[in-house]
Amino acid sequence: MKHISLNGVARSLGKKSDVKNLRKNGGVPCNLYGNGIENVNFTLQAADLKLLTHTPNSYLVDLTIEGKSYLAVLHDIQFHPIADQALHADFLAISEDKNVTINVPIEITGNSEGVRVGGKFVPGARKLKVCGLPAALPDVLTVDITSLGLGQQINAGDLKFDGITIVSPKVTMVCAVKHTRAAAAAATEAQ
Repeated sequence: MKHISLNGVARSLGKKSDVKNLRKNGGVPCNLYGNGIENVNFTLQAADLKLLTHTPNSYLVDLTIEGKSYLAVLHDIQFHPIADQALHADFLAISEDKNVTINVPIEITGNSEGVRVGGKFVPGARKLKVCGLPAALPDVLTVDITSLGLGQQINAGDLKFDGITIVSPKVTMVCAVKHTRAAAAAATEAQ
Protein backbone atom coordinates (compact mmCIF):
# COMPACT_ATOMS: atom_id res chain seq x y z
CA MET A 1 0.00 0.00 0.00
CA LYS A 2 1.10 3.56 -0.70
CA HIS A 3 2.73 5.60 2.06
CA ILE A 4 2.42 9.33 2.66
CA SER A 5 4.71 11.33 4.95
CA LEU A 6 3.31 14.02 7.24
CA ASN A 7 5.19 16.24 9.67
CA GLY A 8 3.40 17.27 12.85
CA VAL A 9 4.21 19.65 15.67
CA ALA A 10 3.57 18.55 19.26
CA ARG A 11 1.01 20.62 21.13
CA SER A 12 -0.20 20.80 24.70
CA LEU A 13 -3.84 20.76 25.70
CA GLY A 14 -5.07 24.24 26.50
CA LYS A 15 -8.06 26.49 26.29
CA LYS A 16 -10.63 26.66 23.49
CA SER A 17 -9.18 29.97 22.38
CA ASP A 18 -5.81 28.27 21.75
CA VAL A 19 -7.48 25.74 19.44
CA LYS A 20 -9.39 28.53 17.63
CA ASN A 21 -6.15 30.44 17.05
CA LEU A 22 -4.51 27.24 15.84
CA ARG A 23 -7.28 26.67 13.27
CA LYS A 24 -7.23 30.34 12.23
CA ASN A 25 -3.54 29.95 11.38
CA GLY A 26 -4.17 26.92 9.13
CA GLY A 27 -3.53 24.17 11.68
CA VAL A 28 -5.62 21.13 12.52
CA PRO A 29 -5.47 19.62 16.03
CA CYS A 30 -4.75 15.89 15.86
CA ASN A 31 -4.37 12.94 18.21
CA LEU A 32 -2.30 9.76 17.82
CA TYR A 33 -3.08 6.70 19.92
CA GLY A 34 -3.04 2.90 19.93
CA ASN A 35 -0.41 0.17 19.59
CA GLY A 36 0.72 0.57 23.19
CA ILE A 37 1.92 4.17 22.89
CA GLU A 38 0.88 7.05 25.09
CA ASN A 39 -1.53 9.50 23.43
CA VAL A 40 0.28 12.17 21.41
CA ASN A 41 -1.43 15.50 20.77
CA PHE A 42 -0.05 17.29 17.73
CA THR A 43 -0.89 19.72 14.94
CA LEU A 44 -0.84 19.26 11.16
CA GLN A 45 -1.19 21.95 8.54
CA ALA A 46 -4.61 21.78 6.84
CA ALA A 47 -2.98 21.73 3.38
CA ASP A 48 -0.91 18.67 4.35
CA LEU A 49 -3.96 16.87 5.74
CA LYS A 50 -5.87 17.51 2.48
CA LEU A 51 -3.28 15.35 0.67
CA LEU A 52 -4.65 12.48 2.73
CA THR A 53 -8.36 13.27 2.88
CA HIS A 54 -9.17 14.75 -0.54
CA THR A 55 -8.20 11.72 -2.63
CA PRO A 56 -9.89 8.42 -3.47
CA ASN A 57 -6.72 6.54 -2.49
CA SER A 58 -5.95 4.98 0.87
CA TYR A 59 -2.58 5.49 2.52
CA LEU A 60 -0.43 4.30 5.38
CA VAL A 61 0.86 7.44 7.10
CA ASP A 62 4.48 7.95 8.12
CA LEU A 63 4.06 10.55 10.89
CA THR A 64 7.03 12.51 12.17
CA ILE A 65 6.32 14.44 15.37
CA GLU A 66 9.16 16.33 17.00
CA GLY A 67 11.75 13.92 15.58
CA LYS A 68 9.89 10.71 16.50
CA SER A 69 8.48 8.54 13.70
CA TYR A 70 5.24 6.56 13.81
CA LEU A 71 3.41 4.35 11.31
CA ALA A 72 -0.30 5.14 11.42
CA VAL A 73 -3.62 5.19 9.59
CA LEU A 74 -6.23 7.94 9.59
CA HIS A 75 -8.87 6.64 12.00
CA ASP A 76 -11.41 9.46 12.20
CA ILE A 77 -11.79 13.03 11.01
CA GLN A 78 -14.30 15.74 11.84
CA PHE A 79 -15.23 18.43 9.30
CA HIS A 80 -16.94 21.78 9.73
CA PRO A 81 -20.65 21.32 8.85
CA ILE A 82 -20.63 24.12 6.24
CA ALA A 83 -17.05 24.89 5.25
CA ASP A 84 -14.82 22.17 3.82
CA GLN A 85 -12.36 22.43 6.73
CA ALA A 86 -11.02 19.67 8.92
CA LEU A 87 -11.64 20.45 12.59
CA HIS A 88 -9.93 17.46 14.21
CA ALA A 89 -8.23 14.23 13.12
CA ASP A 90 -7.48 11.00 14.96
CA PHE A 91 -4.66 8.71 13.86
CA LEU A 92 -4.25 5.09 14.94
CA ALA A 93 -0.66 3.90 15.41
CA ILE A 94 -0.04 0.50 13.81
CA SER A 95 2.72 -2.08 13.73
CA GLU A 96 4.24 -3.87 10.71
CA ASP A 97 3.62 -7.28 12.34
CA LYS A 98 -0.05 -6.81 13.35
CA ASN A 99 -3.16 -6.83 11.18
CA VAL A 100 -4.72 -3.47 10.33
CA THR A 101 -8.23 -2.72 9.04
CA ILE A 102 -8.50 -0.05 6.34
CA ASN A 103 -10.75 0.98 3.45
CA VAL A 104 -9.27 0.17 0.03
CA PRO A 105 -10.65 1.57 -3.26
CA ILE A 106 -12.20 -0.75 -5.87
CA GLU A 107 -11.05 -0.72 -9.50
CA ILE A 108 -13.44 -2.23 -12.07
CA THR A 109 -11.85 -3.78 -15.19
CA GLY A 110 -13.21 -5.57 -18.24
CA ASN A 111 -16.24 -5.26 -20.51
CA SER A 112 -19.30 -7.04 -19.13
CA GLU A 113 -21.25 -9.55 -21.26
CA GLY A 114 -24.48 -8.07 -19.91
CA VAL A 115 -23.55 -4.56 -21.03
CA ARG A 116 -22.66 -5.83 -24.53
CA VAL A 117 -26.20 -7.21 -24.96
CA GLY A 118 -27.84 -3.95 -23.83
CA GLY A 119 -27.78 -4.01 -20.01
CA LYS A 120 -26.90 -1.05 -17.82
CA PHE A 121 -23.80 -1.17 -15.61
CA VAL A 122 -24.54 -0.02 -12.06
CA PRO A 123 -21.57 0.69 -9.78
CA GLY A 124 -21.93 0.01 -6.06
CA ALA A 125 -19.43 0.53 -3.26
CA ARG A 126 -16.35 2.58 -4.08
CA LYS A 127 -14.27 1.11 -1.26
CA LEU A 128 -14.25 -2.09 0.78
CA LYS A 129 -12.96 -2.51 4.32
CA VAL A 130 -10.15 -5.09 4.42
CA CYS A 131 -7.90 -6.52 7.12
CA GLY A 132 -4.33 -7.70 6.73
CA LEU A 133 -0.68 -7.01 7.48
CA PRO A 134 0.45 -3.56 6.28
CA ALA A 135 2.89 -5.13 3.79
CA ALA A 136 0.10 -7.24 2.23
CA LEU A 137 -2.44 -4.43 1.78
CA PRO A 138 -3.05 -3.61 -1.91
CA ASP A 139 -3.37 -0.09 -3.37
CA VAL A 140 -6.63 -1.08 -5.11
CA LEU A 141 -8.93 -4.10 -5.21
CA THR A 142 -9.20 -5.06 -8.89
CA VAL A 143 -12.54 -6.63 -9.87
CA ASP A 144 -12.90 -8.14 -13.37
CA ILE A 145 -16.48 -7.93 -14.69
CA THR A 146 -15.96 -9.64 -18.07
CA SER A 147 -18.23 -12.61 -17.22
CA LEU A 148 -20.94 -10.53 -15.51
CA GLY A 149 -24.23 -11.15 -17.36
CA LEU A 150 -27.61 -9.44 -17.46
CA GLY A 151 -29.33 -9.35 -14.07
CA GLN A 152 -26.18 -10.41 -12.18
CA GLN A 153 -24.21 -8.61 -9.51
CA ILE A 154 -20.95 -8.96 -7.64
CA ASN A 155 -21.05 -8.68 -3.84
CA ALA A 156 -18.18 -8.32 -1.38
CA GLY A 157 -18.71 -11.95 -0.29
CA ASP A 158 -17.96 -13.13 -3.85
CA LEU A 159 -14.44 -11.65 -3.84
CA LYS A 160 -11.24 -13.33 -2.66
CA PHE A 161 -7.78 -11.74 -2.48
CA ASP A 162 -4.44 -13.18 -1.33
CA GLY A 163 -3.11 -12.04 2.06
CA ILE A 164 -6.15 -10.02 3.10
CA THR A 165 -9.63 -10.63 4.46
CA ILE A 166 -12.63 -8.56 3.36
CA VAL A 167 -14.32 -7.21 6.48
CA SER A 168 -17.16 -5.32 4.75
CA PRO A 169 -20.55 -7.06 4.98
CA LYS A 170 -20.81 -9.92 2.48
CA VAL A 171 -23.96 -8.42 0.93
CA THR A 172 -22.26 -5.11 0.03
CA MET A 173 -22.85 -4.65 -3.70
CA VAL A 174 -19.69 -3.92 -5.69
CA CYS A 175 -21.41 -3.66 -9.09
CA ALA A 176 -24.32 -5.05 -11.10
CA VAL A 177 -25.73 -5.21 -14.62
CA LYS A 178 -29.44 -4.33 -14.72
CA HIS A 179 -32.01 -5.10 -17.39
CA THR A 180 -33.07 -2.20 -19.61
CA ARG A 181 -36.11 -1.76 -21.83
CA ALA A 182 -33.89 -1.97 -24.92
CA ALA A 183 -32.42 -5.29 -23.75
CA ALA A 184 -35.91 -6.66 -23.00
CA ALA A 185 -37.15 -5.55 -26.44
CA ALA A 186 -34.16 -7.19 -28.14
CA ALA A 187 -34.82 -10.43 -26.22
CA THR A 188 -38.50 -10.53 -27.28
CA GLU A 189 -37.54 -9.80 -30.90
CA ALA A 190 -35.08 -12.67 -30.89
CA GLN A 191 -37.85 -15.12 -29.87
